[in-house]
Amino acid sequence: MRIVTWNINSVRLRAHLVADVLKEWAPDVLCLQETKTVDETFPRAVFADLGYEYQHIQGMKSYNGQAILSKHPFETTDIFDRCGKQDCRHISVRIQGIEIHNLYVPAGGDEPNVKINEKYKHKLDFIDEMTAWFKDNYTEKDKLVALGDFNIAPYEHDVWSHKQLLKVISHTPPETERLTKMKESLNWTDTGRHFTPMEEKLYTWWSYRNKDYKKSNRGRRLDHIWVTNPLKGSLASYKAMPKMRDVEKPSDHIPVMIEIDNL
Repeated sequence: MRIVTWNINSVRLRAHLVADVLKEWAPDVLCLQETKTVDETFPRAVFADLGYEYQHIQGMKSYNGQAILSKHPFETTDIFDRCGKQDCRHISVRIQGIEIHNLYVPAGGDEPNVKINEKYKHKLDFIDEMTAWFKDNYTEKDKLVALGDFNIAPYEHDVWSHKQLLKVISHTPPETERLTKMKESLNWTDTGRHFTPMEEKLYTWWSYRNKDYKKSNRGRRLDHIWVTNPLKGSLASYKAMPKMRDVEKPSDHIPVMIEIDNL
């Protein structure tokens, strides 16, 4: 099974780019975040025509929104509200006995201070809630995948400068420490670092603000795919598609894929 995650930053604007990735990688499942459209205007037909007729979506106008597209039927589908908000940040499906949880963690604003920045508080609360929820509802023996735009680069080489970004939201200690606790909740395996040594730089996002992003290469690894222990031994590969950051009107994120064999 090939599973892809991608923050598309408007699926209607970039449906053709999604189609390109589907054609090149031919995943079994594609999870999108930040679709930015209500369900009625989601471009279902574009993806159904490519073989992804099974679609689980939850959208809202202009902000957030998620979708899971699959070649295979869904055994179950769910939509979850987090932190008392109906803001389209967590949906899930079960496919061939595997539960896939698609998450869009709040970005957190600009000031890493919960007393003056409600967005940062929301982000930390979201991770705390997910940590407790996974632990309360599952065990390490369940076949689970958690993926999406976590908006946190947890490790030193997940950012272009560990020292300079310690006070920048996405790499602050309150975020990275909480994400570590979420990872420990079910002893998740971070597939990006499972296949890529910790001392190597690994990015999935480059800011629009940097015009020559390739030259400066000030990236961050914000997009993640985690699996539980029953799937860890079947991990076959981890791939990213950096060329999608070079296309005309790109998302600031790139797609990431894992392949699981011997299911």
